[in-house]
Amino acid sequence: MIGEVTGIKKIRMLYLQLLYRCNFTCLHCFHGKRLQYADAFTAEQAVSLLSLMRDEYGTEAVTLLGGEPFVHRDLAQVVRHAKEALGQRVEICTNGYRIERRLTEIAPHLDLLRVSLEGVGSTNDSIRREGSYHSALNSLSLARDLGIPTGATMTVTSRNIDEVLPLAGVLGQLGVRQLKLHHLRPVGNAADHPELLVTAPSAYGRLREDLASADLPLEVIVDEDLSEHGAPQVCAPSGGPREIDRIEADPRGALTMSCKAVGKDSHAFWYEKAAGRIVHKPSAADELTLGVPDVVYARA
Repeated sequence: MIGEVTGIKKIRMLYLQLLYRCNFTCLHCFHGKRLQYADAFTAEQAVSLLSLMRDEYGTEAVTLLGGEPFVHRDLAQVVRHAKEALGQRVEICTNGYRIERRLTEIAPHLDLLRVSLEGVGSTNDSIRREGSYHSALNSLSLARDLGIPTGATMTVTSRNIDEVLPLAGVLGQLGVRQLKLHHLRPVGNAADHPELLVTAPSAYGRLREDLASADLPLEVIVDEDLSEHGAPQVCAPSGGPREIDRIEADPRGALTMSCKAVGKDSHAFWYEKAAGRIVHKPSAADELTLGVPDVVYARA
């Protein structure tokens, strides 16, 4: 269906939000009230979508997200199927809170564990949850000991923009390979916390200068819209691309083809869980766009 409408033949990665439910209520979370929603993929529905994407669009990798994916009771079943039955590269994006037992269980099938952090120590805990900083570091340490490659994400806010380099240093000591920096969008919980927004765009310029001149212990990838002028809207060329990097499925089955989740509730395609098929439901608000590239600051 996607190929018939857009001409896209290849989608490299599926970002699969297994559920909205989470054991955190982070101040900046774009899900907002949806964290309380019961929408979720069953293991069977997730496996069906993974198989469909692999068979029809050559999807070779999956990133499992939430909410909090480790809250999903059948996470291990989904991970094993993706790795063993489909031969896909499997990444999990998590808050890393008390996941040691389940992480050990799925370690042989996991290609990357990416943990979300919002600064060092109390800065992180004030945004995410008390005790979450040390729990996240413990999970990263365990992953390292289990032989799982690790990464981290950070949403840049007024409260933590000065802690990017200190956090990179801490992560480097734990053997973390990559830190992704995201732009805060005033949606979901963040809409109720405008104090977190970076109101001086020049601060992004200083951050980029600091990153460019630093002796980095890991690779840092920066959202293009972390800049003084933001990111331009880049749409697909006439006729559309034949290959894209990713597609994202939310817990309802809504599919988004863009470079990043932006919290919008408009989708041209849906995965009908009961029927096991993708359908086209266009609306005037739908836009299939490709994002501009992120900027990478590599380790020395």
